[in-house]
Amino acid sequence: MDYEILKIEFTGEIAQVKIDRPKALNALNTRFFQEMAEAVKEVSGNDKIKVMIITGEGKAFVAGADIAEMVDKDQQAGSEFSRLGQKVFSSLEKMEIPVIAAINGFALGGGLELAMACDFRIASTKAKFGQPEVNLGMIPGYAGTQRLPRLVGVGDALYLLTTAEMIDAQEALRIGLVQKVYEPEQLMEEVMNIARTIASKGPKAIRKVKYVTRQGMLSDFESGSRLESEEFGSLFKNEGEEGMRAFLEKRKPNW
Repeated sequence: MDYEILKIEFTGEIAQVKIDRPKALNALNTRFFQEMAEAVKEVSGNDKIKVMIITGEGKAFVAGADIAEMVDKDQQAGSEFSRLGQKVFSSLEKMEIPVIAAINGFALGGGLELAMACDFRIASTKAKFGQPEVNLGMIPGYAGTQRLPRLVGVGDALYLLTTAEMIDAQEALRIGLVQKVYEPEQLMEEVMNIARTIASKGPKAIRKVKYVTRQGMLSDFESGSRLESEEFGSLFKNEGEEGMRAFLEKRKPNW
């Protein structure tokens, strides 16, 4: 597929995916979902890539879904558009490698839902967050009602979902919606530093810790703990042996 909305750049072991539709504030449409699905496949198929970063061009990360595309849809078409977005965003969670949202500006509606589908979120001080769908007589369609309470708790989630209040980066940090906040000119440098740190760790361990954590969130505590034990054991006489021997021998591991 020829990308029209996305720009993909590979820097060493890191893939950067930039949403480049600034005149529409990077609004999500069918073409975006098609391209993001393809980007997930492309990055997943590259064994050299250990971390993926998603960011936006201009003053928005993503300012929402494309209302002009949605306004004439009937109920069936609306549900199908929702399921398309949910499927694509779910594929980010299912990627073996960590996915970081670098939130440079507005992350509203579908944009916040995209950010929440990433493994964690790093924001600019100028970033703004919100789920404003009720202003339009709508609700989130890309699993925002499911991911938001899992990230910030039911009370804060329902407050944001029902008031449609837009919050700044510091409030997003306070409630746990984002993990770090940096000045705009520092954002991508700091995100790249985080990505490089992750890429320097045991690659199998990074993939397994994401898998076990994600699966654990979908299961009960005991089932998740059993899975952890299995994956913990799988790294013995494997990557873990090299890491432990390197520690004992006071050298860098040879992954």
